[in-house]
Amino acid sequence: MKIAMLARNAKLYSHQRLKEAAEERGHELDIIDTLRCYMNIASRRPEVYYNGGKLEGYDAVIPRIGASVTFYGTAVLRQFEMMGVYPLNESVAIGRSRDKLRSMQLMARDGIGLPVTTFAHDAKQTEEVLKLAGEAPLVIKLLEGTQGLGVVLADTNRSAKSVFEAFRATNTNILIQEFIKEAGGTDIRAIVVGGKVIAAMKRTGAEGEFRSNLHRGGSAQVVKLSSEERATAVRAAKSMGLNACGVDMLRANHGPVIMEVNSSPGLEGVEKATGLDIAGKMIEFLEKNYKTGNTRTKGRG
Repeated sequence: MKIAMLARNAKLYSHQRLKEAAEERGHELDIIDTLRCYMNIASRRPEVYYNGGKLEGYDAVIPRIGASVTFYGTAVLRQFEMMGVYPLNESVAIGRSRDKLRSMQLMARDGIGLPVTTFAHDAKQTEEVLKLAGEAPLVIKLLEGTQGLGVVLADTNRSAKSVFEAFRATNTNILIQEFIKEAGGTDIRAIVVGGKVIAAMKRTGAEGEFRSNLHRGGSAQVVKLSSEERATAVRAAKSMGLNACGVDMLRANHGPVIMEVNSSPGLEGVEKATGLDIAGKMIEFLEKNYKTGNTRTKGRG
């Protein structure tokens, strides 16, 4: 196969591992800076250009699109899809997962376990929204945040009200969620590829930090999932329509609850914690499934 990877930073561990895994299997993989692509949106002749030349002859594309460039990145990916290039994850699925509100609504529709989550526009409804979410502590999240950024833990109802009103005063959209105390500052990331959980790790936040992201000083170790946790992770990936993703969940008293589904999960933490070849599994999925024009949405949506 000839594979294009859409990524901003070719030197990241995850991107180097995917390139290495592809080449070990005899494939050619080019890392293409997403923002340096430009498109000719012509009827029946979709084209993508890069560094002055036309990108063509690719069998598959791996989108590693950063959250800050989701809009342009998914536009480029759609163009590849319309050219018949098979994507590891489709543009529509990435769009679903990047919209925190939309992803929560889709998973709620499908009956997947979630923390109590509330959303409102008018700051005058603060009291009612906080009451729906439950008693403090409460977690307040920016819809556009990633890697733990834009997430605030409000210890009291009064502070939760202040934070909510402050964000709404700047016309910033936020979610308010119950705080799962029993998780004890840890969460689980399950890697799902092709409808199966292929690896899982438990992440523990740094001392005094309620967020467990490895980027924020958290640590990781291999973890054994229950059958319910495995099923929940697979259902969450299916709800988003993602072929390969990281599913972040908490162990609540009433069962696993999903926090986020990540369409471009980092590979370093989970590969080092589990010793597994996650990059190789993703390339293997492409080998088994790629076919010209074989996308569910074909760039629609």
